[in-house]
Amino acid sequence: MNVVVNDEGFQPDDWTDGFVTLDDAANDVVALDVPSDTDPDDLSERLGNAQMVRVDFPSFADGRGFTIARTLRLKGYTGRLRAKGHVLADQYAMARRAGFDEVEIDGILAERQPEDQWVARADWKAHNYQARLRG
Repeated sequence: MNVVVNDEGFQPDDWTDGFVTLDDAANDVVALDVPSDTDPDDLSERLGNAQMVRVDFPSFADGRGFTIARTLRLKGYTGRLRAKGHVLADQYAMARRAGFDEVEIDGILAERQPEDQWVARADWKAHNYQARLRG
């Protein structure tokens, strides 16, 4: 069973409207599932009224999802952004700074990296090296 992580810790998944792949998306889509190799500029033009965008992270070493999130936020997307897949607790602060609202992980990763490891990184604004440099 998958677990959703936000700044409060592990949460049940409250999204009930399902997801549509980008290939099947129409203008009235509610939520999109987006692969990591999606061009963020093309994606921002195809969002329509999507309330949720879930970006796949096929590997913890694949950072393209962070670029997608940042680009969508810079282009004005205000809906819910979720990272899904192989995101590690150590990457949570970076995911939040890039624009993600939450992370969806599988139960195996949740067991290996329990809630306290994610919550320790939940104060992502305070642990930003750029903020420390600005002093």
